[in-house]
Amino acid sequence: MFVRTIEPAFYDTDALGHVNNTRLPAWFELARNDLFRLFTPDLDPRKWRLIMARMEIDYRAELHYGSDIELRTYLSRLGNSSFTVTQEAWQKDELTNVGHTVLVHFDHSTKRAVPIEGALREALEAHLQPAEETSDA
Repeated sequence: MFVRTIEPAFYDTDALGHVNNTRLPAWFELARNDLFRLFTPDLDPRKWRLIMARMEIDYRAELHYGSDIELRTYLSRLGNSSFTVTQEAWQKDELTNVGHTVLVHFDHSTKRAVPIEGALREALEAHLQPAEETSDA
């Protein structure tokens, strides 16, 4: 699991007084940089080997200005050429948001998915764990 801490800025808040929901996709993308480095260590976009196939976020609780937010990133599924990244936002020991992003290992020159094999697969497997259980209230 990769962990990053975000300190919300005042401009991250909205008229309702909490962190705006549009900030989460950006923060989750930033937190995926550690994972992106497994594919492209220098993060050079000319060597990029991924595409996004899907992204969803469950907003479970409000985030607030004035307290750090911990972003936890891990894999919840690893397929042949695609995988699901699960991300959690925690504030004051409360799980506030959960995101799932499907990424595909991709060759941009041939426009085709590429199998995840060898050392890359092993590196991804090290971050594979079950996603947090969803409870219906």
